[in-house]
Amino acid sequence: MEKIRDIMTDQVECCTLLDNVFEVAVKMKELNVGAIPIVDKEKLVGMITDRDIVVRGVAEKHPGSTKVEDIMSDKLITISADASTKEAANLMAEHQIRRLPVVEGDKLVGIVSLGDFAIRKMTDDQAKEALSEISEQNYNGVQH
Repeated sequence: MEKIRDIMTDQVECCTLLDNVFEVAVKMKELNVGAIPIVDKEKLVGMITDRDIVVRGVAEKHPGSTKVEDIMSDKLITISADASTKEAANLMAEHQIRRLPVVEGDKLVGIVSLGDFAIRKMTDDQAKEALSEISEQNYNGVQH
């Protein structure tokens, strides 16, 4: 069975608590990504998604200069690099998340996304089924 370390992205671009929402949005645009982990030194402290910027930032009339910690998600679901891909898929399905930070202790070492599973030939039907549950959500996160 494959481990998370076999499929995760290990060169993860991050922002820090010193960055503001505008800087995170610019980094998302430059990297063409929808989520940026937030670290304090090497410790993972949060995650900001493009949806967070819209819902907690723009829709609540926060300026681009808003501190990242004001809109980031700080209650994160994470996984170890030694966990199985099946375990990660089940965790992602259970919590309805598309990206899962990979940590060693508090330190961010990678990230695994729904796309990482999609490009792999998965032989585990249960993992495929768990991931399809996430994909069945509609565009704005409402379950069907």
